[in-house]
Amino acid sequence: MSDKNTADRKPLTVVTDAASLRQPPVDFSALQKITDLKIHDFTAPDELPERAENAEILIVNKTKIGADILQELPDLKCICLTATGYNNIDLAAAEKQNVTVCNVSGYSTYAVAQHVFALMSALQNRVEAHHETVQNGDWSAHRDFSYTVAPIHEFYGKTIGIYGFGRIGRQVGKIALAYGMHVLSTHKHPQRDATEGVEFVDFDTLLQESDYLTLHAPLTDENAGIIRVENLQKMKSSAVLINTGRGGLVNENDLRTALQNGTIAAAGLDVLSQEPPPQNHPLFGLKNCLITPHVAWAAVEARERLVEETVKNVKAYLRGEPRNVVL
Repeated sequence: MSDKNTADRKPLTVVTDAASLRQPPVDFSALQKITDLKIHDFTAPDELPERAENAEILIVNKTKIGADILQELPDLKCICLTATGYNNIDLAAAEKQNVTVCNVSGYSTYAVAQHVFALMSALQNRVEAHHETVQNGDWSAHRDFSYTVAPIHEFYGKTIGIYGFGRIGRQVGKIALAYGMHVLSTHKHPQRDATEGVEFVDFDTLLQESDYLTLHAPLTDENAGIIRVENLQKMKSSAVLINTGRGGLVNENDLRTALQNGTIAAAGLDVLSQEPPPQNHPLFGLKNCLITPHVAWAAVEARERLVEETVKNVKAYLRGEPRNVVL
């Protein structure tokens, strides 16, 4: 179908949860040109059937689309995820109903890799803590020209272990090599993805040798809770855990105990097993656990890239040539 014909066709398209794309706002005008676009910042489960009624295309991020919802949406033909993961979609039910499901991968590679080192730097250099002492007058009152609130160590010469060596893991490896770090990874396809400067090792070696262990594997039944007590005990007491991947990779109660007991030194987390988390989350309130609210993906450029790719997915579907199809 030509771009003109695509533009002439105005299927009802509903965005169910746009809030995360609006901080600051992302331009949806390209979608408005090719569809009859309805945008909702949040959609509760009981609101979904009415809002999505008569929709041919749904654009969702974390909204759950189960078999029960799909049965109520006979006009639905395509679900476009503004995300890489698609575990919130019942793929079997979508297939049964002949609904195409498309995602976007690779849009946040640079942003997430950057956030890995932001967390590492925040834990290692304690920039904010030093800044606060300056603002509180400590530097002005100090006898010496310099002081530290905690030991600072270089990344140079340290070992970073990368669990999962996909796009993001590889980008983390590139940055680590630029810092002069020794890079280890555990990966299902070490020969296929052999990379200069990266040593592939088994998981136990990764745990034992890493000064920084960063998680980038997709969550599966096999690795759920893989960061648990017996594996934390294999790590160096000086080690730092970084998780910008999936919260479910970590047994959070075991991590709390490990951080409290000095089994490992610190953790920097951008994801938790439940999001938003409860106010009494076991990892809240620990001085050696830095937590950010799932923002590693959210660089302005990454979100712009995400919307651009979603628009391409919608256009491709309208041409009858769907792309990035997971089903």
